Amino acid sequence: MKVILTERVKSLGNIGEIVNVSEGFARNFLIPNRKAKLADEGNEKQMADYQKMLQKKVAEEKAAAEDMAKKVSGVVISLEKKIGGNGRLFGTVTNTELAKEFEKQGLNIEKRLITIEDPIKTLGEYDVTAKLFKGVEATFKVKVEIDPKQAEEMKKKQEAAAKKKAAKAKAEKEAPEQEASADEQTTEE
Repeated sequence: MKVILTERVKSLGNIGEIVNVSEGFARNFLIPNRKAKLADEGNEKQMADYQKMLQKKVAEEKAAAEDMAKKVSGVVISLEKKIGGNGRLFGTVTNTELAKEFEKQGLNIEKRLITIEDPIKTLGEYDVTAKLFKGVEATFKVKVEIDPKQAEEMKKKQEAAAKKKAAKAKAEKEAPEQEASADEQTTEE
């Protein structure tokens, strides 16, 4: 069933867009809540007049999206993640995580608006885009760092391994000297 959106609806679209939805969703939610109108000939003619009002509403939402884009652009989100032995993350960084991080900073961005081009599976810094409105995008940075607790554990393990290696090298160095002194003693006898 085709409907014309009269409000911005999450996961569907913006004001004035004609979208295809299930009949139940349209009849039970969108139309009774005045979020959409049936896209028939009568309503399409009425929509021509309504478009002027909608354009004003669209312009307001676009201005709000542009304002949000200014706030989001240049933001750096730092995430602390655990990594495996191969240096890769357990799982990936998702747009849901990023939306929650924005929420913590006081910015409300829907997860579906955040676009991660390539999956973030390693430590580093990445550019991510938020498509806030048609033609309005904001780019921000995501910095993925190792979890400090895990970094400490890894440092301790490396130090222990270095000590073992040093002790082994020292033992190997002393072993030839002991053999040489033992050879000297057998030749003297």
